[in-house]
Parts: sequence; C-alpha cells; structure tokens
Amino acid sequence: MTAMPLSGAPLAPRAPMLNSSPRLERLKSSPRRPGEASFFFWDAHFKNDAVKVLPGEYFVHEEDLLITTTLGSCIAACIWDRERRIGGMNHFMLPEGSGDSGRYGSYAMELLINEMMKRGAARMTMEAKVFGGGAVISGMSSLNVGERNTKFVIEYLQTERIPIVSKDVMDIYPRKVCFLPASGKAMVKRLAPTNAEALVAQDRAAAQKAVPTSTGGGSVDLF
Repeated sequence: MTAMPLSGAPLAPRAPMLNSSPRLERLKSSPRRPGEASFFFWDAHFKNDAVKVLPGEYFVHEEDLLITTTLGSCIAACIWDRERRIGGMNHFMLPEGSGDSGRYGSYAMELLINEMMKRGAARMTMEAKVFGGGAVISGMSSLNVGERNTKFVIEYLQTERIPIVSKDVMDIYPRKVCFLPASGKAMVKRLAPTNAEALVAQDRAAAQKAVPTSTGGGSVDLF
C-alpha cells in the first residue's frame, strides 16, 4: 500500500543521501591491480571522496582523494613526489615473510614505490611520512612486532635514500591516518587503546606469524 499524506496525494520520494560522486563511481568501476585498495566511500567528516587501505593493500593517486587506514602494530608509509605531486600509502603487518604479499614490508614498499614510478614519480624527489608500530596488545611486547616494523621501514627508506620528513610511530596507541596524495598532507589521530578490538585481532594474527628476536621534520596534523 502506498503511504498517503493528509492531502491524499502520494508521498514524494526522498532525495538520495550524498554518498557518491562521479569520481567515486569512476574509481569503483575501474579495474584494480593485485593488492590495490578498492574500498571507496564518501567521508562525511572531511567531505571528500575517500579510499580505505586494508592490511596488505596500497593506493596511489594524483588527486587529493583521501587515502585512509587504521593501524595497530602495522605500518603505513605515505610517500609523496614533491615535484610531480603524486602520492600513495601502503599498509603492512610484518617486515618480511614468504611469498609476494603486501602484508610484508619488503614487498609492500616495492609495490608502492614502483606504482608511483609507473605514474611518473622519481625517487630523487620522493619523501615519506611514516605511521604505526604501536604496542596495542598488552602482554605481547616481547614479540616487538611494532618495533620491528618501525625499524624495518626506517632502514628501508634510508637505504632507498627517501627522506622521512615526519613520523608518528610506536608507543601504545592505535592510529587512524589520512593522506592527501596530491598535496602530501598527512593527518593522524591517536585512538584509545581500549577501543581497538578489531586492531587487536589483526595484531594477534600478525604476532602468530612473527618470530621472536633477541634483540620528525615535516608536518603531520592531528584531527
């Protein structure tokens, strides 16, 4: 039965909520490379098209589409070419592992840098901002997953001669990170450790694969 207002005329259909845009529709319909992020959405807080980078994924773009991820002990490297204004983000769980997977830092960094270079970026004009590596699981600090991830990404970028212009790493906090790849602007929000159930589960999965061991310039905005 059709709902009727008091006047007796049929109700007009509700206007659709703003949750998409021509750019989002174009991105959603475009083919994706292996490991490339594909969760596109409208971010109501920033009022901008956005893509979420999940563990093992990366994303590179030349427009200020909001690239976002949430981190526990994982690392996200945001790399930007300051001359060509191309940028990207990855999200890896462990420094190294078997197989070609973006869950491992050595492969994740190659994926991100190679994709940027395919789009015209040059190593000589790249710079990095690094986030994550938090010890968000109490009682599991002996595995040093966050510390190992942080050490790996810093040493990797030093070897590649890509300067780290800012970083927010380690400590006990989960983090939400947002990156605008055309301008190179990065924003980080430290989350309450008690509200990180999904990240704790994610970090436990990483810790189960980890082998125990014996052993900021630039600008980052808080939001």
